[in-house]
Amino acid sequence: MALIVQKYGGTSVADPDRIRAVAEHVAFTKRHGNDVVLVVSAMGKSTDNLIALAEKVSSVRTGREMDMLLTTGEQVSMALVSMALADVGVDAMSLTGDQMGIITDTVHGKAKILEVKPERAQEAIAQGKVVVVAGFQGLSTNNEITTLGRGGSDTTAVAIAAALGADSCEIYTDVTGVFSADPRIVPQARKLARISFDEMLEMAGAGSKVLALRSVEFARNHNVPLQVRSSFTWEPGTWVTAEESSMEDPIISGIVQDANESKVTVLSVPDRPGISAALFEPLAAANVNVDMIVQNTSNDGKTDISFTVPKAELKIALEIVESVAAEIGAGGVSHQSDIAKVSLVGAGMKTSPGIAAKMFRVLADEKINIEMISTSTIRISVVVAAASTEKACQVLHTAFGLDSGQAYSAPLPERK
Repeated sequence: MALIVQKYGGTSVADPDRIRAVAEHVAFTKRHGNDVVLVVSAMGKSTDNLIALAEKVSSVRTGREMDMLLTTGEQVSMALVSMALADVGVDAMSLTGDQMGIITDTVHGKAKILEVKPERAQEAIAQGKVVVVAGFQGLSTNNEITTLGRGGSDTTAVAIAAALGADSCEIYTDVTGVFSADPRIVPQARKLARISFDEMLEMAGAGSKVLALRSVEFARNHNVPLQVRSSFTWEPGTWVTAEESSMEDPIISGIVQDANESKVTVLSVPDRPGISAALFEPLAAANVNVDMIVQNTSNDGKTDISFTVPKAELKIALEIVESVAAEIGAGGVSHQSDIAKVSLVGAGMKTSPGIAAKMFRVLADEKINIEMISTSTIRISVVVAAASTEKACQVLHTAFGLDSGQAYSAPLPERK
């Protein structure tokens, strides 16, 4: 008998019909001799609606009270799913993150899981029950309700799977797996049968929304096999494991685009020791996520430093950088938001020279200018004009032999 942790996202539990479908899906898994633990997100756009409600009620929204409010969305889902399971003859018990024993740090809105105490869930499983857990939440070390931030339900599911020693963790969403590119942008994208943790980490870090970065990190650190599947079909999904790619696999596994970044440039920065630290330490202290960094060659003791940050954090980043620029005697600060990051990801590039050169040539032939470049052992990222994003993804997908030969025809979720 296998123990399977299944996570269902907001679209999977968006309405009563979908909740009943999830219950049938779980019942099917249970009837085939498996123990099941569910992690559920809030229904549909419930979280967005709660945020909008808070904004209408008050201009003072502390992290503590927002966490108290937002965790109710998942609690509604867990109770309704448990009721739906009872309706199909499955004995179920719902648990909040606190009741599940998910212990976090004290950062409201972006808490990190420190420990999972699975005893209560283990007792319920031993009694033959399906445990339904509210995702996205936990209890801090100072006994406050916390939320885990974007992708928190994915992280919850993986953490529970690790704590329970589950055989696998299935992430059910509105796509049928991990694709070589976004099928909305590249219709010839193909679904991957499997991908390594390292490749998935790079794809998530580069902007792929299929799996949350922290959930993949947790899965890799605890060696929890993941399968990304659609809750709308029984079609096999994509396995994310520690398994290395074989010789037959393509050098490049996927192409990822991210239009949610902005570029900040600090002009005429004095080129002397300590300047970079003076610039980036305040950004780190404010939890601003700096991604790509480029420093130009010094000219007459001055240099320009450019870096990218999420668009949502641009305002606070500019406030900090403009203050620091004045202190260090820089020439000014500019920013640009009409950009996008396009990344090639593939374990095969470790042993295949010339990938970067080919990427640059393909983009040059299409008259697509590269503004910034960043690399790792299995990823190459470039910043291009936002208007060139789709063309860049399409030509690179073709150039690296990733086209499937047919347009993807399954229903696609709305872009978020």
